[in-house]
Amino acid sequence: MKFTLNNGVTMPVIGLGVFQTPPEVTMDAVTTALETGYRHVDTAAAYGNEREVGEGIRRSTVDRSEIFIETKMWISDYGYEQTLHAFDKSAGKLGVEQLDLLILHQPLSTDFTKTIEAYRALEKLLADGLVRAIGVSNFMPNHLRALREQTTVVPAVNQIELHPYFTQTKVQQANKELGILTQAWSPIGGITSYRGGNTRSTFNDPIIVDIAEQHGKSAAQVMLRWQLQLGHSVIPKSVRSERIAQNFSVFDFELDLAQMSALSALDTGVRGGPDPDSITLAAFGREIPEA
Repeated sequence: MKFTLNNGVTMPVIGLGVFQTPPEVTMDAVTTALETGYRHVDTAAAYGNEREVGEGIRRSTVDRSEIFIETKMWISDYGYEQTLHAFDKSAGKLGVEQLDLLILHQPLSTDFTKTIEAYRALEKLLADGLVRAIGVSNFMPNHLRALREQTTVVPAVNQIELHPYFTQTKVQQANKELGILTQAWSPIGGITSYRGGNTRSTFNDPIIVDIAEQHGKSAAQVMLRWQLQLGHSVIPKSVRSERIAQNFSVFDFELDLAQMSALSALDTGVRGGPDPDSITLAAFGREIPEA
């Protein structure tokens, strides 16, 4: 299954995410995913594993032309010329000449001019055919409005934290109104389990577990199915071959309206990741190495 982006480019509905995947295991995870049937991989300059993603792709039996590669520019490389060079760094590490989707990792609220300059660089890369689609990540409605007022190309994707415990309905609506595809990071709420201990997470939530038991599926599969039925792109992360395969096996069942509503009603309004407006160069800036 594929989504058609607002510029006509098609993108597989499920991709492998590699956030916090150590470089030494990234290669095998990517190759395993591709051999399992995935055709979309999401990485980022700030993850430090773009090189291994590229190697995993080359080691697979899947031709590059069949694979949708998505990566993100970090705030340290914002600015027109800096972002153009950041593309060279990412493409060099991935070992490709063209990226399928290139997005800005965060809005830099304290210096939004740099964010605009970075996005204009993405527009240039798109016009030059070096990327097939461009987008953003963690942009709230106010960021999207400001971006649209100062740039030309509507983002194809807005990648945001989105799972049953944090649904961001206002951002979803803003994306929909602009024709932007909502892409969910932490789509199965993995971020809700980082606290450890006996804290409730999406994986042990009784409502999610009950729905999973009704379908003979895992909680993760139910959440991914919920996302897909809402029309969201998903990029679940795993390094275990059985989980990679399980996360891809979500096309053989369907949630009914009551189950969909029950999952959506779990929203707590509590963000697991950082508030996008808290992202500053002083606190989060880091040097992105050359290719």
